[in-house]
Amino acid sequence: MVIRPSEQQLRDPRSLSVLVNKLRPLDPIGWVPEDLVMPAGLENPSGHPIRAAAAAALQVMAAAAAEAGVPFRLVSGYRSRELQQSLFEGYSASDGVAAAETYSARPGHSEHQTGLAVDLDDGAGHAFTSAFGDTAAGLWLRRHCAEFGFILRYEQGEQPVVGYIYEPWHFRYVGTEISLDMRESGIINYEEYVGAEPAPDYAAG
Repeated sequence: MVIRPSEQQLRDPRSLSVLVNKLRPLDPIGWVPEDLVMPAGLENPSGHPIRAAAAAALQVMAAAAAEAGVPFRLVSGYRSRELQQSLFEGYSASDGVAAAETYSARPGHSEHQTGLAVDLDDGAGHAFTSAFGDTAAGLWLRRHCAEFGFILRYEQGEQPVVGYIYEPWHFRYVGTEISLDMRESGIINYEEYVGAEPAPDYAAG
């Protein structure tokens, strides 16, 4: 049975169930989590904190991955609206706005601002590449992330719904109740799971 969060939970930036995409910016748009902490037990070259609940789960997942011989690193965590704006403007200047919007969120629309999203890699040159999905660490994370409350947020072929290209490095903490239910239900994107409309593009205007 699909357990759908309430609309209030999907809108509340404090909720672990908050939905952020091209049609649903954070409200308030400059929101900053109050419980950011530095996760322990794994390399964190980004120096980024994440929310406490996500950090606790990430630490347990990192320990399990290390025990399985597939350690991973945190290469991006919480990003402020200002940092996201700087990144988006840089990508837009380099690749053009249309291309940038396939892989980078506009400020206020990024899951990273929730403090619940993490970008992971294996420290072997696969950061922010689709190739990470085929590495030992990437495959392990895909198989086991739900057991720790995470979902692979931007799956292959889901751009018409989620708005972004395949990102096998981008995981979102939602808690095990939702992550395991999504796995059991065979639903691979969060929009479909919560009954939200597809968000391939930003609203006009």
